[in-house]
Amino acid sequence: MSDLDGARKVTVYLIHFDTPYKHAHHYIGVTAGALEDRLQRHRNGNGANLMAVIKRAGITWRVAHSWADVPRFTEMRLKRRGSAKRICPLCGSKPPTF
Repeated sequence: MSDLDGARKVTVYLIHFDTPYKHAHHYIGVTAGALEDRLQRHRNGNGANLMAVIKRAGITWRVAHSWADVPRFTEMRLKRRGSAKRICPLCGSKPPTF
């Protein structure tokens, strides 16, 4: 299946910043590979501009939730909801199920 049709299965994850960076409190990302490998890239300051900025600013973060084996379009579905605070269990919200 094509990655463009959104049907490819991936892991979508929600990162909660322990200290906000300007307007950003969370990051929603996706990986088709191992989640831990992707998170290590973020820890190294690679892979996403916002996560590189967070690393340079010395902001710590935690994975608040992840959705494994979901369609690729799930990432955009979550981002279109608006504020990730509304789906972050560390902020007191309940993550949606897919």
